[in-house]
This record gives sequence, structure tokens and C-alpha cells, in this order.
Amino acid sequence: MKAFVVEKYGKDGARAADVPEPTVGDRDVLVRVSATSINPLDKMVRNGEFKQLLKYQAPFVLGHDVAGVVTRVGSAVHSFKAGDEVYARPRDLRIGTFAESIAIDVDDVAPKPASLTFEEAAAVPLVALAAWQILVDRARVKPGQKVLVHAGAGGLGSTVIQLAVHLGATVATTTNTDTEKLVRSLGADIVVDYTKEDFSKVLSGYDLVLDSVGGANLEKSLTVLKPGGLAIGVVGPPDAGFAKQLGAPGFMGLVMNALSRKVRKRAKSLGVRYEFFFMQANGSQLRKLGALYDSGQLRPVIDTTFPFDQTLEAMAYVEQGRPKAGKVVVSMAPDSN
Repeated sequence: MKAFVVEKYGKDGARAADVPEPTVGDRDVLVRVSATSINPLDKMVRNGEFKQLLKYQAPFVLGHDVAGVVTRVGSAVHSFKAGDEVYARPRDLRIGTFAESIAIDVDDVAPKPASLTFEEAAAVPLVALAAWQILVDRARVKPGQKVLVHAGAGGLGSTVIQLAVHLGATVATTTNTDTEKLVRSLGADIVVDYTKEDFSKVLSGYDLVLDSVGGANLEKSLTVLKPGGLAIGVVGPPDAGFAKQLGAPGFMGLVMNALSRKVRKRAKSLGVRYEFFFMQANGSQLRKLGALYDSGQLRPVIDTTFPFDQTLEAMAYVEQGRPKAGKVVVSMAPDSN
């Protein structure tokens, strides 16, 4: 089958290839890919940024999001059958959605939201799971709390805004002039145009900040939190919890903590907290999220759709910072360009 594989780590390490059809284990669901989408994580994995923690064996197929149709199930699978429309974020070390088919552990799979097209559904799994795990599992956001979401027009930011609003939070976001109208339509209560003003000068007393920018932006984010507030970073720096989540040896936790020592020390001096976040595959959470998409509480935001044979061009488009808002999708449909 056709796929896009990482042959070696680095910017030029991915290429189109013919690879064997996936092997279907007892607990696997074989999915014919209808659409996938591009995530920053694809670039990070291709470049080997997590190679000490996620030990992929090259060549391996890239891609973390999928929507498609079940073609076969393993002998221990009873919740899905051939012909079912599904979506998923396959677990780490079993990724590979930039391909015509993928075998996925049944625990990572959920029925595709009926109201979404395959292309829309493919834009959802990773960012929706991240939003749920940040807001519900990690921060336990309650009605009336204040949440700041950076880069609110992005794939993750646009999803977090909507879910935070659904949970009853007051939501502020940073964006640019071109996308201010979009983030307001998603439910943002306060919009800071970062091209015109500094969010740290106009916001204060926040319970949670989600930072997907890093660097100086993360350090300034600590200052808008109320005492005991939490800043969650999705681009780093990592901490010991990340190493523990991936089952890494104990010394890797010390390494991760060293990388985040500066920001954690700064947070402590301000009476707030910093944590790194790395999402996990979870089919049962995707079922709950699917209901929110079908009820209209959440909606995907899509920037552009590329045809499958232009998957590497789609990745380059994202890396160059060209998307204006939302996700970049890759479709198997012949007319997707």
C-alpha cells in the first residue's frame, strides 16, 4: 500500500513509499483511511525530538489522526465490524495514518461523529483529546473559572476555547486581527490581538493558561495566573511527569526536570504551577467528544484540504506557518484538491 514514511530523522527524512499491508492483531481494528490531518507532533516525531522516549524503528509510517471505514477486526474485537465509520488517534509507537490503511488497538477507536464528514472528523482526534485531557482530566475546569488559551485560532486553541466554554469557563484568547471574528464565534469572551497589545498587561487572575507558543510567551503567562493557578505547556519544556507517562527510565525524569527547572522555579516564585502536557490515545473519551460534535457544542475548524499524494506538501504548508486558522486535512477523496 502507499504510505508516507520516516526513513531517517530530520526535515528531509520523510518520503512516499510502498509498504506492506498492516498486520491485524486479536485486539486490532483495520481501518481504510478516508482522511487524516497534520499536527505539529508529526514534525516533532519526524525530526526525532522524542527519540529518547518514543523509540520508533525506521522506516515507520507517520501520522497521528484518522477517519475511515473498518475493513476487518481481530478475533477479540466485538464492538466494531466491517463497514463501521470510525475515527481515532492511534497510540504512540503505533501511529501511521499517512497511509491507505492502518491497524489500531480497539481501545483507541470510536465511532465517527455522524454529523461530520470524514475530512472534518480527521481534523478532530488529537486536538479534541488534548483539549479534554487538559481541561477535564488535568485542570478540572469548573463553571466560572477563567481560562486563557493562546493561539486561539489554531487547531488546538480553537478546540480548547469551545470545550472550555462548554464547561462554563470564562475564556480569553490571543490571536491576530484576521482571526478575531473566528475566535469570538467559537465563544471566546475576551480577545487579545497580540499584534497590538501585550496580553500580560491586560489580563490577570486566571485559573489556567494553555500555552502552545513557549519561550517568553510561557514565562509571561505565569504572571497572569492567580495564586495556585496552573500553566500547561504543550510545546515544552518537558518535565518528569512526561517521562513517567511514557514509561521512561527514572534518569530521564531527572533530565526532563532539568529542562524545565527555570520555568518551574519562576512559577514557584509567583505562587503558581507549571506542567508539561502530552496527550494520550483514548477511544472512550473520543466517544464522549463525538457526542459534543453531534450536538453542536463543538465544531472542527479546517484551514485547507490536500489530496493524499500531497501529504508532504501539506506538512510543509503547516511548518511554514501558512494556515490562517484550524487544521490542515489530507483526504483520500479524488477531488480533495
